[in-house]
Amino acid sequence: MTIPQTDPVLKVVLVDDQELVRSGLRRILRRRDGFEIVAECADGGEVPATLAGLGPAGVDVIVMDLRMRRVDGITATRAVVDASGPPVLVLTTFDDDEMLSGALRAGAAGFLLKDSSADDLIRAVRTVAQGGSWLDPAVTGRVLDRFRTFAPVPVAAAPGAVDPLTARELEVLRAMALGRSNGEIAAELVISELTVKSHVGRIFTKLGLRDRPAAIVYAYDHGLVAPGRA
Repeated sequence: MTIPQTDPVLKVVLVDDQELVRSGLRRILRRRDGFEIVAECADGGEVPATLAGLGPAGVDVIVMDLRMRRVDGITATRAVVDASGPPVLVLTTFDDDEMLSGALRAGAAGFLLKDSSADDLIRAVRTVAQGGSWLDPAVTGRVLDRFRTFAPVPVAAAPGAVDPLTARELEVLRAMALGRSNGEIAAELVISELTVKSHVGRIFTKLGLRDRPAAIVYAYDHGLVAPGRA
């Protein structure tokens, strides 16, 4: 998959404790496809200093492994998000549901299986770098099941947490939390997909949310979707 040369080159930081994995990512995220690997980290603990050295405009997206020997991807992702850093796409294996739910709660903008195709990796990195989210469909259902099973008891049902939302926006937020795509929400509510997209954008703005994963966490934390509901 070759990105047109007119598109901006996206600056990427790779974080993985296996050189072989980073080498494979470098071969896929090539300059001619619209990417520049500006730094690599062999551990999550190296990320803050690396970002500080590159400056606020020096990175568009971080591709982060979850399991690393010293500082794992969840801890590193939380540090990036707390510092208002670039969006994080986490890489995972098929059976890492617990780690994935932790990464979403830490603020990851998306997740992708390590054995995904090169084209999916390119699309995921570009989507996250441009402010979108990427939830790998192969494991999204299981991760949301984990949220439904282990969601914390909301703090006093979070009074006022969704007051800014209209009734329709609240419906859309609940549907997002259940893993529905924009197309599925449109069919369920009998509205256009463009209208759903507009609702999603307003939800993010009104609630101060960064992306779809953040909306999912918000919905569960504020009791908008009951644990056990599918």
